[in-house]
Amino acid sequence: MLVFDHVGKSFGEHRAVDDLSFELTAGEVFGLLGPNGAGKTTAINMAVGLLEPDVGVVRFVGEAFDLDPREADNRGALGLAPQSVALYEELSAADNLRFFGRLYGLSSGDLEDRVASCLDFADLAEVRNKVVSKYSGGMKRRLNLAVAIVHDPDLVLLDEPTVGVDPQSRNAIFERVEQLRFEGKQVIYTTHYIEEAQRLCDRVAIVDRGRLLALDTVHALIEGHGGAGRLKVVTDAGDLSYATTDPLRTLSALQKEHAIEHFRYQPPDLETVFLSLTGRALRD
Repeated sequence: MLVFDHVGKSFGEHRAVDDLSFELTAGEVFGLLGPNGAGKTTAINMAVGLLEPDVGVVRFVGEAFDLDPREADNRGALGLAPQSVALYEELSAADNLRFFGRLYGLSSGDLEDRVASCLDFADLAEVRNKVVSKYSGGMKRRLNLAVAIVHDPDLVLLDEPTVGVDPQSRNAIFERVEQLRFEGKQVIYTTHYIEEAQRLCDRVAIVDRGRLLALDTVHALIEGHGGAGRLKVVTDAGDLSYATTDPLRTLSALQKEHAIEHFRYQPPDLETVFLSLTGRALRD
């Protein structure tokens, strides 16, 4: 469906995307995980044809993107929910969906069916005629997602879809993404929230400073890059802490020297992998 083949993009002297390669497999949620400024949004903009790579090529359904909109016959198979909410706030939710649906060529009964379906999907049917300026941040985010799928695309690109929303709205968005997977859609999900990638994504590409650092399933990333876990033990000699990949062996050896009152083992997780690959220094 979508292939990045050694793609690079610069803005002046700043290299936003640097030799990025990946491809989507059918029916997966593919995560682009990286800190702010890692190049995720630039990659998304090239994925939908808003930006042209300086080097390399982006292929969608087997063909390189043509930035001339008159040649963009296959873009109806794409749906984009950008990081900055892209809605007309003076219109209602229903009218926003109608407007964007018409841009994709929907008309008459098909359009109204899709509007109703997307309002239900976003849990906004009861406020369908309320102007968007009166919506909460979470409601706008859900409508932003609904607009991205109003034309029933095969590939949905979600760029930081939970920025600035409350926990309830975030969880609702998670459930919608999981529903899209269940319906057989392919999803690209960019985030800097590690727990989101770990929950939602079948595979995760960790990117930083425009470069791909690692790409695999969450389990394989942890196996390959997680390193040692942390074993914390309370003994008759006090509190002890060990970095270990074999907590049972460590406990067995420790038990020969001390009486163990209790212990807790924290295995490596995706956060461990992320910090190992991108570093722990603050990014201000």
